[in-house]
Amino acid sequence: MLSDPTRLVFPPHFRWSTATSAFQIEGSRSADGRGRSIWDDFVDVPGAVKDGSKAEPSCDSYRHPEADITLVAGLGVDHYRFSIQWARVQPDGAGPANAAGLDHYSRFVDALLEAGVAPFPTLYHWEMPSAVEADGGWLNRDTAERFADYVALVADRLGDRVPQWYTLNEPAMTTLQGYATGALAPGKQLLFGALPTVHHQLLAHGRAAEVLQGRGARRVGLVNNHTWVLPLHDTDQDRAVAAVYDTIHNRIFSEPLLDGSYPDLEALGLPAMPVRSGDLELIGGSIDFYGVNFYNPTTVTAANGESPIPFDIVPTPGVPVTGFGPEWPIMPEALRDLLIDLHRRHPQLPPVIIGENGASFPEPESAGRVEDADRIGYLTGHITAVAEAIEAGVPVTEYTVWSLLDNWEWADGYTQRFGLVHVDFATGERTRKASYDWYRDFIADARAGASSARDAEVAQ
Repeated sequence: MLSDPTRLVFPPHFRWSTATSAFQIEGSRSADGRGRSIWDDFVDVPGAVKDGSKAEPSCDSYRHPEADITLVAGLGVDHYRFSIQWARVQPDGAGPANAAGLDHYSRFVDALLEAGVAPFPTLYHWEMPSAVEADGGWLNRDTAERFADYVALVADRLGDRVPQWYTLNEPAMTTLQGYATGALAPGKQLLFGALPTVHHQLLAHGRAAEVLQGRGARRVGLVNNHTWVLPLHDTDQDRAVAAVYDTIHNRIFSEPLLDGSYPDLEALGLPAMPVRSGDLELIGGSIDFYGVNFYNPTTVTAANGESPIPFDIVPTPGVPVTGFGPEWPIMPEALRDLLIDLHRRHPQLPPVIIGENGASFPEPESAGRVEDADRIGYLTGHITAVAEAIEAGVPVTEYTVWSLLDNWEWADGYTQRFGLVHVDFATGERTRKASYDWYRDFIADARAGASSARDAEVAQ
């Protein structure tokens, strides 16, 4: 790794961002005609959320968006990645738009622009209307068309001011945790029976990209959660199951988008995708950038013969961990290696955006100043890894910290804190952590370094 992060040099037009998602911060779950989503259903299941919380009021950002915009602007980021709730815009996932929902997001976009920050919305951050799930959700091919209809409603209202869009967030987690294991909404436990949701999500992305590009969008992409897969033992058996896991977490999503084809699933004992004529052409030509969310590597070993799946996910030996414990090991070089490998597999790789990167660490529920040195160390290591990947030729153009705010962390409720800003969930008070100031200063220094490098090139 590069020894001195203050000497990192990024390309002149490199962009810096931070992110949130709507269900995690907005609260106001029944306000202004919002419909019910799969997460409203999930939080009502006893024991589904670790602390029994229900994302209400969370950060109360629906009623007080101005507080978040002030914090975003103070960081000096180029973009703010936020999400739009499908159930706020189209409460039943069909029919006309809910005007109040679109009005909210329209005002929010205007306020960001007035603050000098470019909006970078995500159209689906896991918030599917319950009515769509009741009709099969991502197991149903028709959901791709319903999603495209919703996207058209949003683009017709916001497209004159928003030139760049993420369509789907982390389809791998929707498939693996939402439909395969049930750890996230909609809470299905279908194991490999969940794999058709991969294709239907990619198809939805492709249809959404058509809609957005037809309405003048300049940049459209998808962001997936990627992980660097490591075999626990240097054995043929562990290497084989690592290849299976790498395929279902990473390659089954990236290869259709980047190469226009799925990996050889049947060779790995996996079911084929439900592809129809024209699907892969639509998916393969759909992105202007490729988004990578990265948090940690994943170590796997061969499962025993009685397991319904061939691998076990195990702790990564010899590395520190985040507040999630062994589930989320810290290995910044894994991000570098993943990006370099992605470029090796796909030499014509489009611009890459790091759409999320961050870490949760134990912090007090109410606090003044939080000196979160562990988070600063995590971010420093991973930004350094991005710089090394760029030096190796990977076309990374943007980096995004997750998250701007401490928020409601899905099935973990309020037990994990990712924010650059501490939120007292009892009062809503926001307090900048040491990592907020560090990231603000890092961005300023990086821009100054890029400017100096550009001036030196001109002088030569």
